Amino acid sequence: MRAQVVTIHDVARAAGVSPATVSRVFNGGNVTPARAQSVQEAAAALGFAPNRLARSLRKQRSSVIALIIPDIENPFFTSLARGVEDAAQRTSLSVVLCNSDEDTDKERRYLEVALGEQMAGVIVASASRDETDLGPLTARGVPVVAVDRRPRDAEVDAVRVDDRHGGEVATRHLLQAGYRRIACITGPAGASTSEERLAGYRAALHSARRDGVTADDAYVRHADFRVEGGRAAMRDLLALPEPPDAVFVANNLMTIGVLDALGEVGRTPPGVGVLSFGDVPWASLVRPSLTAVELPSYELGRTAADLLLQRMEGSGSPLQTVVLRTTLQIRESTAGPATD
Repeated sequence: MRAQVVTIHDVARAAGVSPATVSRVFNGGNVTPARAQSVQEAAAALGFAPNRLARSLRKQRSSVIALIIPDIENPFFTSLARGVEDAAQRTSLSVVLCNSDEDTDKERRYLEVALGEQMAGVIVASASRDETDLGPLTARGVPVVAVDRRPRDAEVDAVRVDDRHGGEVATRHLLQAGYRRIACITGPAGASTSEERLAGYRAALHSARRDGVTADDAYVRHADFRVEGGRAAMRDLLALPEPPDAVFVANNLMTIGVLDALGEVGRTPPGVGVLSFGDVPWASLVRPSLTAVELPSYELGRTAADLLLQRMEGSGSPLQTVVLRTTLQIRESTAGPATD
């Protein structure tokens, strides 16, 4: 008589857990001690022996993940990458770092490499909301997590900050400080972060209409999330008949360009208020010190890696989006407008 084969589903039923939890116990995943003990006891009682060869092959195939970011020079993405790597190292995974340079063609090639090399999973901060295509990966069952930016209609887990809320809080602070002609230099029109931060800026101005504040798109500029883009946008704004008395800059690198452009014409914060979306290590050291929206960049990366690991271990839970809040660090660059 042929002996009945005991499967992880049998062990899961006996232990009162999911099959994914059983898999994590026998593959070194993160499981609470109590659950691990329940699974081990159920497995022993049923005579379950995991298939060591299958586990070995699976681990060989699942030892490398790709992290695709749009700008390796941006300290925000450097910190995000560290969060991913630290989480991955806890489970002996290696991380291949890919820099797309905000270039959708370059990003597409990296995605193709990740698929062709059968990488265990991909974490991607997309170069474009509309042009980034994660379909080939998800169709082949490759776990994917979108971090910071999410392509439109992508059926993947995601981790992001509340960009709209952060933009609204930042602009509201400028209004409360007394600024009235507030400009916004946001990123490329195709990036979700650009649009959400701009939406928050507009929402704050809309709410302030009763105080005589108007939302004028003449004060809105799209740039490239780079230093030169911020410099060029600020020069353009300064050439207006009524230049802005404050500017909300949608990332840290563009803020450097903004400060440089203001220095060229002898105008400095807080006379012209400057608020950066994205803090930097030197923000409190420059004079005047820089008001900034602090982003949980390390936590974004760590959370994205944790989500990816869950998918790699066979989690059958519904897709989820984790949203992290920002913190406004108020410093000297938004102390109030210049008085005539």
